[in-house]
Amino acid sequence: MAVTDEAIEKIKEMILSGALRPGDRLPKESELAAELGLSRNSLREAVRALSLIRVLDVRQGDGTYVTSLDPQLLLEAMSFVVDIHRDDTALEFLAVRRVLEPAATAMAAARITGPQLDALASGLEGLTAEPSVEDLVAADLAFHRGIVAASGNSVLCSLLDGLSGPATRARIWQGLAEEDAVGRTLGEHRSILSALRDGDAEAARACATVHIAGVERWLRSAR
Repeated sequence: MAVTDEAIEKIKEMILSGALRPGDRLPKESELAAELGLSRNSLREAVRALSLIRVLDVRQGDGTYVTSLDPQLLLEAMSFVVDIHRDDTALEFLAVRRVLEPAATAMAAARITGPQLDALASGLEGLTAEPSVEDLVAADLAFHRGIVAASGNSVLCSLLDGLSGPATRARIWQGLAEEDAVGRTLGEHRSILSALRDGDAEAARACATVHIAGVERWLRSAR
């Protein structure tokens, strides 16, 4: 194991054991290096690496702190990976979304509140008869994020938010290439919303699967 990797593992062990908790300030570099049996250089490299993935927060003139370790924060790096994906992996990202999002939609059917349902409906009604591609994409993302948030699972929210990159691009391409993209998208959204209003988890799951599979099918045919 490389020296820097060893240093990263030792800091991770401190977090897992509870020796370092969210929001805690790390000991001084010299003290921590001695405690862990590391050189100051290897510790410094480990801290730099862990700050890049948002585990640690280096505050100039103040010290280094453990972040909140919130899933949304820690999974931000995944969004970066998704955004720079190669075109030949877009279908793989969509396939993962097709597994996760219908499950989240089914969970939301049992938990979603009246105000949340009203917000989803308002977003759909707020679109003009002929929205721009940008407005359609924004409404699509807001609709799906609202549903996943209603599932009550913050990890699912973070994962699916990170996976929205290729889905967003597919929506843009679809809006540009297909005349009925707007009508079809809104129709599928209304079917999902209807199932959520009924509290029908399996219908909501099925509608979400059909909706996401349609994007995947279009992208597969476009390629």
